[in-house]
Amino acid sequence: MKTPEPFLFLQGFLRNPKRVGSVLPSSKFLAHKIVQSVRWDEVRTIAELGPGTGAVTRLMRAHLPNSATVFLFERDPKMRSNLKKTYPEFMFHSNASYLLKRINQEHVQQLDSIICGLPFFNFSREMRQNILSQIHTALRPGGTLVLYQYSLHMRKQLAELFEMEKIQFVPFCFPPVFLYVCLKRQDEGDSETSEWGKI
Repeated sequence: MKTPEPFLFLQGFLRNPKRVGSVLPSSKFLAHKIVQSVRWDEVRTIAELGPGTGAVTRLMRAHLPNSATVFLFERDPKMRSNLKKTYPEFMFHSNASYLLKRINQEHVQQLDSIICGLPFFNFSREMRQNILSQIHTALRPGGTLVLYQYSLHMRKQLAELFEMEKIQFVPFCFPPVFLYVCLKRQDEGDSETSEWGKI
């Protein structure tokens, strides 16, 4: 019997609250807002960091072209196992700290878009900087980062790395969320080093 998604999410939170970050999965309203922020006509490669029980993933799949390459990074083993059964065509990894290494192993150099729900507020400064740097390097110039957080604490760091397209407050979920939509600047291309991929 399949475990109900809210219960599965709550179990994950109780096992590791710093990594899961919330007691409930993303609301349908938030999931729609996230998916609407992606430029799907430009997506051939995409990663979702912290998909949880798949509230965003299920909407994302409906927009993907058949040839798209999808990476899902989920730390919680039970939620990852559940996602694998539902989305066998996607590629799964446990640790977003190895984002570049994992996509490079699949002969993907850069991504068109990244959706991220990782609870950065709970991470150490070093982990936060590591993952943000990898996200920045992994995105192609002009690529989109859609990130949702429970506060504005990431605004300064994101503005230093990306062109901030918008920050939207999404009240119809618990807890309420700030949705960041960021673009990698067009002039940041091949000059970036690939040292993060050597982790």
